[in-house]
Amino acid sequence: MSGEDGFRQIAQQLATTGYVILPAALPEPLVDSLLLHFKALNSEDFKPAGTGRADDYQVRKGIRGDEIRWLDGLHPATQAYLEWMEQLRLHLNRHLFLGLFSYECHYAYYPTGAFYRQHVDAFKGETNRILSTVLYLNPIWEPEDGGELLLYSDQSTLLETIRPTYGKLVIFLSEVFPHEVLPVQKPRCSIAGWFRVNTNLGVNLDPPK
Repeated sequence: MSGEDGFRQIAQQLATTGYVILPAALPEPLVDSLLLHFKALNSEDFKPAGTGRADDYQVRKGIRGDEIRWLDGLHPATQAYLEWMEQLRLHLNRHLFLGLFSYECHYAYYPTGAFYRQHVDAFKGETNRILSTVLYLNPIWEPEDGGELLLYSDQSTLLETIRPTYGKLVIFLSEVFPHEVLPVQKPRCSIAGWFRVNTNLGVNLDPPK
């Protein structure tokens, strides 16, 4: 998928259905470099993922079992990925008038047996996450490996069963689509991210995370 044409396809699909599934949205060398960066990290670079924010943050293995590491722009691979998402942010703001202000993302590592129960990334009127993104970094992934992303139109109506294959990018409206990750039968890696709006009405800007 190339530049503005690819961004245009994403914008059109989001405007039509609210979500888009792209088998190969990013340049393959970029995906390869992200995988190499992920593999070079140590286990102590990751922490158990939790639910909620600030005082409500809890690690609950019965809900989600992944481990995460937030991305910054200090490595060439992560810098290039964040720059790609910045160009997408600018395009979506120009064409869909979403008012997207910033982007945050983390590696999500699912050890064997891990899952993430059904949830939404944003509750209406209570958060500033607008769009969710998932990029998969699993070079060899067979159907029996599990770990599919299930996307729902409501809590019981299944829209899509998405295999976490290498280089696939999924984008969807954060407060609209409940989703879950089925148990993985071998380790699984992705980059989960969110485009946000600035909800602070005062002088200070609303920072990511």
